Amino acid sequence: MSISAQRVPVIVGVGDLKFTGAGPAQSAIEPLELVLRAVDAAIDDAGAHGLKHKLDAVHAVRTTSWNYDDLPSLLAERLGVTLTSRSTSTIGGHHPARLLDQVGRDIAEGLTTAALVVGGEAQASVRALMKAGVDPRESGWTTAPGGPPSFSPEDLGSAEMQRAGILAPVQIYPLFGNARAHSRGLTPEQALRESADMYSRFSAIAAEHPVAWSPVFRTPEDIGTVTSSNRPVSDCYPLSMNAMPFVDQAAAVLICSLATAREAGVAEDRMVYLWGGAGAVDNPDVLARSVFDDAPALRAAVQRALSRADVTSANLAFVDAYSCFPIVPELLADELGLAEGATPTVLGGHSFFGGPLSSYSLHAVAESTRLLRKNSGVALVHANGGYLTYQHVVLLSTTAHRDGYIGDPEPVDSSGTPVHAAHGYSGKATIETATVTYDRNGLPEQAFVVAATDDGARVAGRAGRVFAATLHDLVSGRNESAVGHRIDLVDNEGNLAVDRCM
Repeated sequence: MSISAQRVPVIVGVGDLKFTGAGPAQSAIEPLELVLRAVDAAIDDAGAHGLKHKLDAVHAVRTTSWNYDDLPSLLAERLGVTLTSRSTSTIGGHHPARLLDQVGRDIAEGLTTAALVVGGEAQASVRALMKAGVDPRESGWTTAPGGPPSFSPEDLGSAEMQRAGILAPVQIYPLFGNARAHSRGLTPEQALRESADMYSRFSAIAAEHPVAWSPVFRTPEDIGTVTSSNRPVSDCYPLSMNAMPFVDQAAAVLICSLATAREAGVAEDRMVYLWGGAGAVDNPDVLARSVFDDAPALRAAVQRALSRADVTSANLAFVDAYSCFPIVPELLADELGLAEGATPTVLGGHSFFGGPLSSYSLHAVAESTRLLRKNSGVALVHANGGYLTYQHVVLLSTTAHRDGYIGDPEPVDSSGTPVHAAHGYSGKATIETATVTYDRNGLPEQAFVVAATDDGARVAGRAGRVFAATLHDLVSGRNESAVGHRIDLVDNEGNLAVDRCM
């Protein structure tokens, strides 16, 4: 939207940090305290402490490691400010970008003067307390309102996903990874090498970041080779390619109108313009989607954001991809047409920077802001929620967009016609995608299979150790993708008996 220059949204302060004292119970930290430290850092970063008293909105990314009914109000009480707008998101890694976009629109429409977007996790502290046999409530963690985390059945996935037993990230993202590799003509070894090369470059970024949880450079061999310390989790992603959620990290971003920033005395070189972004959503039922080698919602969000801003990927100085598993940054790099060997991160990814669950991309916004203060250009921050389900990107720049704010926080629906699920099927089918997961001893434990019947219906489910070993031999022994192979199967409520793999 074309707006008054006075209502242009600008980021004026960012703060993010890690707490590394987790271990003994007395050195654990509550997420609320961690987020408060990030907020203080963001206010200090703006260099204009009077801005704190202009705050009228706080929006929080849902904390998963500890439950808060109303984290914004707890923060407002500690800060001594009165809010006219506050919200707490649901679980989902897309929310940092979505909330930032929402704040941008609120400022552009004159509904908000100054706002904080915050997020933080203390899963490392929770883990340390549990190992010490200490209930966090006994350590004084906030319980009113709030308390231990809880989950609803809906958090487990659709009815079809529950029936098939295909529910966990370590089961689902490899399905996309293997499908993409096959569609691009990559053997399993080539795909593994591509992912390991990219994640090695990610680790180099994390090694230089002061907030990174694992700031150590890893070679492609370190990342892609299965060892006792890098055990296989799925057939395409050993442990070092999986997100690391056991972290204590928090971030806060302070946004206000350009007029408010100038009135408060914020230096011009501290301001980064929030152009806005766009979002999209795919079918939350992964097993109803028509493709596994692509991400329609990701494409829609990126294309809408770039189109609204009238820029192309060639105009981007910095890109940060959500990176819980390699498939996500790989798909973003595909969509942006990034050169081979590109490194679409400013943080280092979930495996090395750390994976503070839903709030990861808020750290990317903080780091992009710092980078833009030192360099001119445009930055794109990508955020992913669900299983490539919810996508949002935002654009930041060192200069104002000619239209002021161009974002649209409301996602568009990019889901296509759902694929029909066949129950109780017995007969031949063609594998659309599949993956093997491994036990703690590195042995094939289960196979997860999505297959198409000859009449176009879909059969999905889990097979046991015998077929898992068959797929392991195919992928790891013969270096062949399972995609496209014909199988004979019998479906019994999502439990698949597979006789042959041809």
